[in-house]
Amino acid sequence: MKRWKKLFLALLVLVLLSQIPFAYRRYKLGRLHATIQQVNSQRQPKEESPFSEYTGVMHVHSFLGGHSSGNFEEIIAAAQSNQLHFVVMTEHPSKNFNTAEMTLKGPHGGVLFINGNEVRTRDGDRLLLIPGDEHAATDSERSTQEVLSRRSSGLALVAYPGEFRSWQATGYSGVEVYNVYTNALQINPLLMFFDGLWSYRSYPDLLFANFYQRPDENLQKWEDALKTTGGKAVVTAGNDAHANVGFNLKNESGKPLFGLQLDPYERSFRLVRLHVLLRNGEQLDAKSLMASIVAGHCFIGFDLFGDTSGFSFSASNGVEDKILGDEISLQKEVKLRVNTPIAGPGRIVLLKDGIKIRDEYGAGKTEYVVTEKGSYRVEVYLPQLGKPVGDQPWIISNPIYVR
Repeated sequence: MKRWKKLFLALLVLVLLSQIPFAYRRYKLGRLHATIQQVNSQRQPKEESPFSEYTGVMHVHSFLGGHSSGNFEEIIAAAQSNQLHFVVMTEHPSKNFNTAEMTLKGPHGGVLFINGNEVRTRDGDRLLLIPGDEHAATDSERSTQEVLSRRSSGLALVAYPGEFRSWQATGYSGVEVYNVYTNALQINPLLMFFDGLWSYRSYPDLLFANFYQRPDENLQKWEDALKTTGGKAVVTAGNDAHANVGFNLKNESGKPLFGLQLDPYERSFRLVRLHVLLRNGEQLDAKSLMASIVAGHCFIGFDLFGDTSGFSFSASNGVEDKILGDEISLQKEVKLRVNTPIAGPGRIVLLKDGIKIRDEYGAGKTEYVVTEKGSYRVEVYLPQLGKPVGDQPWIISNPIYVR
């Protein structure tokens, strides 16, 4: 055999061998897909509750901000296909026009939209201001404290807490502890390229499973802020949806001829969601939704891995009953109740002031009795999903503050 043929065969063998890990990862995604279907089939009926649950996404951008080509029709259609109740827009500001005023707001196609801005302050910190306003265009000239102080209502969330420096500032409502874009920065482009070749056609959504990780650092920064201030701050998750990853070929009129969109809104809206609780009978509108988020009456659900609707975390001291986000006074003891959406086995982790104090496998319902003051919250895991997803949280709750 000629030398060049030997070299060609050797190279071919090396290429084939190099693809074995990606073929195996595709096989694992197939198993994960089947297990997720099984998890969703194990859902238990929702318990009677004085609260109604509404599901939506936060931190969404359109063409208005300059970093996306996504249009309003695509965003509305994506929200409808995901059966969302609300979408919080966070447009990048422009010095030439008020992007918050021009973006989606109010009801569209049966979905409530709230108009907001993502701003970068003079200190280099980024904030999500909801609703946005005409001052967002000049917030880059203000300090973080000045931006927070100029607002008397609405939501002001710390975005990208890993880069945030003004933790001594006052006036922010909460912290976006998880962000899809920030998490995706950990992607190895070469690995993702070959994963895409093997798995994109069959499991495009589940490619997220290959890089999803618990936001350890961000959660710790939020916990530290709570300890420093002694106050309350809601935790949220951001889809940071831009629909700007991919490529396309257009004709002279701008009509697409060929393209590949890796992060369409429809897919982004499936990854992580915010589940908000409103009292029964309370109308869902911008005012009630923002008030419930500020109060911490919400939890983060990674719904791609199973529908998290129906999760509850509540407390009782024998005198009053409270839900996540609330304060409750410590009598002799406080009972904390956790109800997960599925009847099958799971893992529930109880944390006090950011420190794990209980870690249990078992049924979807459990109760803890606590006798010390502190900030208590839970994380729910699905170990049956296998590694690495089963080691990452499925649900992250807001705290109940025992005072």
